Amino acid sequence: MTQPITRENLFRTVEQVVRDAKVTDVHTHLYAPIFGDILLWGFDELVTYHYLIAETMRWVDISYDEYWKMTKVEQADLIWKTLFLDNSPYSEACRGVLTTLQRLGLDASSRDVGPYREFFAGKQLEDYVDQVFDVANLECVVMTNDPFDPKERSVWLEKIKKAGEKVDPRFRAALRLDMLLINWDQSWHQLKEWGFDVTPDLNDRTVEEVQRFLREWIELMNPVYMAVSLPYDFELPEKSARAELIEKCIVPVSRETNVPFALMVGVKRQLNPGLRDAGDGVGKMNIASIDYLCSKYPHNKFLVTLLARENQHELAVLARKFRNLMPFGCWWFLNNPSLIEEITKMRLELLGTSVILQHSDARVLDQLIYKWEHSRRIITQVLVEKYQDLMATGWVLTEAEIRRDVDKLMGGNLWSFLEREFN
Repeated sequence: MTQPITRENLFRTVEQVVRDAKVTDVHTHLYAPIFGDILLWGFDELVTYHYLIAETMRWVDISYDEYWKMTKVEQADLIWKTLFLDNSPYSEACRGVLTTLQRLGLDASSRDVGPYREFFAGKQLEDYVDQVFDVANLECVVMTNDPFDPKERSVWLEKIKKAGEKVDPRFRAALRLDMLLINWDQSWHQLKEWGFDVTPDLNDRTVEEVQRFLREWIELMNPVYMAVSLPYDFELPEKSARAELIEKCIVPVSRETNVPFALMVGVKRQLNPGLRDAGDGVGKMNIASIDYLCSKYPHNKFLVTLLARENQHELAVLARKFRNLMPFGCWWFLNNPSLIEEITKMRLELLGTSVILQHSDARVLDQLIYKWEHSRRIITQVLVEKYQDLMATGWVLTEAEIRRDVDKLMGGNLWSFLEREFN
């Protein structure tokens, strides 16, 4: 056994171990550089993140239409003045901007956006990606890849499949299926245009063809998982195209290919349409639907994150009962320090180290910096408390054991979950 940890050096050891840990960020909305301007980055994108838009619109006396007619720079200037100059920027989204600037070596106290814009204007994307990954200490991130999006689809088919260009291996794919599942009335027409023999009715032939579509994109993308973001009122079983597609197409292909199905549930879509991407809300789901999937399909793997705080305890308890269920991250509105701390404590108390504590959900490359900086601090605090509880029983800890635990919690559990077979 290596030198045991003492109470005096516990915090310092855990803090260093968590900071040293290379993270697998299991869910983002980022893209590899090969996708071009689909990858968002830089000061103006960081400041016009939809969280900040919604916060700004609580203050300003302009219509939503007026805001959307502004240029990106004008939008950023308005948000900066409203949230950073006219008010103290202590919301998590505002603080995140400042943390990012600081960690990039910029003067966060300046309040003058000119130097910030100059800094990013002088960056080459590929070099900046390296810098962000280095500052955030990331191993890799999992993208969100939609085969129904024309711009992204052309990159996969033309650049990657036809021309043989390579995707930066630090950016792993996730096959996103929202359009297929939520908008079947439209998506079946698109599949038909692409040469799949489908009809609006999910007959045997249509099911076979949808499965073929999934297999082809799994072969092309090599995704870490298939994923869908679902509304809070999602239920299984039910009589709907969405439910049939999940049970007849996604579940069997997921089992066959060993590509887990990731469900992100709890959205109230377009609660305020005027805010566009910022207009979605949150609702509590009936978690019996996750129970149904895990119990009916024990050989399948399910990654699950839920949006409502009220669902978190139920999800952790459910994960105690089903080893084919892996809870992950504090999604969207839960990605705030007080809630991350609460949820992290509860999960460790119920599940030990068999959980993926966090993901960034980053939509702008630069957000990786602050989301992981802030999360590492909270994870450190929670782990120190839990290790102190252990030490109070007389349990002896070593640094190697702490590193083992942290590596699992910061993404290692994803890879071991992928490799497991549930027979």
